[in-house]
Amino acid sequence: MAAPAKPEEISHPPMDQLQGLEYCIDSNPSWGEAIALGFQHYILALGTAVMIPSFLVPLMGGTDGDKVRVIQTLLFIEGINTLLQTLFGTRLPTVIGGSYAFMVPIISIIHDSSLETIGDPHTRFINTMRAVQGALIVSSSIQIILGYSQIWAICSRFFSPLGMVPVIALVGFGMFDRGFPVVGRCVEIGIPMLILFVAFSQYLKNFHARQLPVLERFALIISITVIWAYAHLLTASGAYRHRPEATQLSCRTDKANLISSAPWIKIPYPLQWGAPTFSAGHSFGMMAAVLVSLIESTGAYKAASRLASATPPPAHVLSRGIGWQGIGILLNGLFGTLTGSTVSVENVGLLGSTRVGSRRVIQISAGFMIFFSMLGKFGALFASIPFPIFAAAYCVLFGFVASVGLSFLQFTNMNSMRNLFIVGVSLFLGLSVPEYFREYSIMAHHAPAHTKAGWFNDYLNTIFSSSPTVALLVAVFLDNTLEYKESARDRGMPWWAKFRAFKGDSRNEEFYTLPFNLNRFFPPS
Repeated sequence: MAAPAKPEEISHPPMDQLQGLEYCIDSNPSWGEAIALGFQHYILALGTAVMIPSFLVPLMGGTDGDKVRVIQTLLFIEGINTLLQTLFGTRLPTVIGGSYAFMVPIISIIHDSSLETIGDPHTRFINTMRAVQGALIVSSSIQIILGYSQIWAICSRFFSPLGMVPVIALVGFGMFDRGFPVVGRCVEIGIPMLILFVAFSQYLKNFHARQLPVLERFALIISITVIWAYAHLLTASGAYRHRPEATQLSCRTDKANLISSAPWIKIPYPLQWGAPTFSAGHSFGMMAAVLVSLIESTGAYKAASRLASATPPPAHVLSRGIGWQGIGILLNGLFGTLTGSTVSVENVGLLGSTRVGSRRVIQISAGFMIFFSMLGKFGALFASIPFPIFAAAYCVLFGFVASVGLSFLQFTNMNSMRNLFIVGVSLFLGLSVPEYFREYSIMAHHAPAHTKAGWFNDYLNTIFSSSPTVALLVAVFLDNTLEYKESARDRGMPWWAKFRAFKGDSRNEEFYTLPFNLNRFFPPS
């Protein structure tokens, strides 16, 4: 009869910081490796930067030239916002990219009767862009106020490890419709990309060249290069010549019309589309997207801190980051990027895949974004990578972020029926409620909230279409109303409490102190 297992053989002690990372937030690889890793983050960020304008610009009556210009502007602002966030915001290694949360209110603006009736497509595009800009500029004040006034820091007092598990998990899991459903649009390039990326990053990660794990560290860029070349070969050989238009758009490497439409050099500048126009209804609707972006970013910051081997960001650091993100949305509005800002979840996942959580790498990637956004033809070349290639990488990277959220369960008591109830219900509703809103919209051709007040519709439809937002509302409410005083230990509060204040843990100063001795002027509150 086998001897019973010892407790230490079946249990794993909780760890404040993830082990196994090669470089943490403030340690840096060599300059050559850092530049290559920064370029890899830039390539990954292109997916969302191209997808959002490619969907929205044609609805507005814009041409391929307009689409290229919006993509360039979005990348330019992404680079600036990423630098601001890594220098003065949370200081976590996070890429600040475009957000899908803004799609509902922006589509509502596009279908506004005063804009839809404009006959000339170019005039309609310009007027719609100005309306979106005005709404973004006004709504950005929400994050700026909540962040810099430290109101969001006060709100974060109600968060616990248990309450954050569904939020962080659904920051990744909630993106499931951008994963395999997009891969399935062109399985002949999507599935090989998925297999190759997993093989290089996991099964062949011990392959070293000059003591560097090349295949693990650069699995994404190697896989994309191989599959992109394969897709180009299929395109050149005429494999898609007689296929449906939708298949050609997803599979061909020459259907985006980005390279031919892109100028050689173009520097984005504020108010390049003209003076923004302001509407109270549009602005109120956009405010819901700003709140969703705030909640999704909060979850992503928590995940990034773990994958950068840092401590969870203290309340005032988190609030400071949200304030700078509000500045980022203001810049989105001033330059006309056609969407707001949030943390790029796929780039957070790449920190874990490469095992490099260095802040410098992300700052270098921001430099690539700014540089290639001005050199139009070169940026358009990389932006012509077919979407299913990005979606295959998302299947791995979004899953990585979701699992980081689940890892916070180690600080809670999962033998508690209360905790099992809260985690299960919030995860399920976080997936189920947005799915209901999506299915209803497809069947009825309008979202569930369909009153005469357009701003009210946008508000409800945006909030309840976001998985992390629904999960936060459910989890935080249940966690703070169900036996919360008696369950502090089960919720993980003794571990969580020391990270709430900047001076609560000595490591916080190392990770989150502002550069250039700015803490003298902006002391931790």
